[in-house]
Amino acid sequence: MRFLVAVAFLVLSFTAPSLAVQPEEVLKDPVLEKRARDLSTELRCLVCQNQSIDDSDAPLAKDLRILLRERLVAGDSDEQAKSYLVNRFGEFVLLRPVFALHTVFLWFGPFVLLGLGIIFLFRQKKRKPKTKAENQLSEIEQSQLKELLDGQKN
Repeated sequence: MRFLVAVAFLVLSFTAPSLAVQPEEVLKDPVLEKRARDLSTELRCLVCQNQSIDDSDAPLAKDLRILLRERLVAGDSDEQAKSYLVNRFGEFVLLRPVFALHTVFLWFGPFVLLGLGIIFLFRQKKRKPKTKAENQLSEIEQSQLKELLDGQKN
């Protein structure tokens, strides 16, 4: 029983989120640290690309976390700190892209492509000729088929 508990604990420890924030990065003010953590989950690691800077161990992610904390300590609001990083690194640094005219395809593109795919499938289905198997057989084949079917009934 202890073995199963140990294995379950080991498996669960691998599924827990691992935060890459180093102890020397943590701010002394818990309110600022909470803001920094919340913001760093919204910012993309430019090396890993699918991880937030809070989760990434990349050196660039560490630099971004430090830069973010410096901005918060300097008195920037959350939006000011985030916009500073966006101005410096581009909108790609945001894990959740902004909704703007230049990102409309990003937001609605998958739905448009899905709709076009469904329309294409329906049109393909309509194009197929709907004929019965009897109409495709010649008269000789139809008579042979009738003889075979009548022979099975007896």
